[in-house]
Amino acid sequence: MTFYIIKLIIMLPLCGVLIYGSLWLYRKYQPKMMMRQNANMLNIVETLPLGVQSKLAVVDFEGRKILVAITRGSITQIDVHHAD
Repeated sequence: MTFYIIKLIIMLPLCGVLIYGSLWLYRKYQPKMMMRQNANMLNIVETLPLGVQSKLAVVDFEGRKILVAITRGSITQIDVHHAD
């Protein structure tokens, strides 16, 4: 019984320190990951599945909307619309 209480006294604070450390790391590195995602110049506006292995996608890149066809083996540009 005494051994169990000693283990509990040691392990409980250790678990608390690990939880606090993981939350601190998450809070420290999460904003940097969010800034990387927002800095992208390429955004997928919309996708439309055409079947099991193909779809159409509208991609926004530097103010241009590009319509692409995506299959398992290739990506083909279909049309480009310049936003003026």
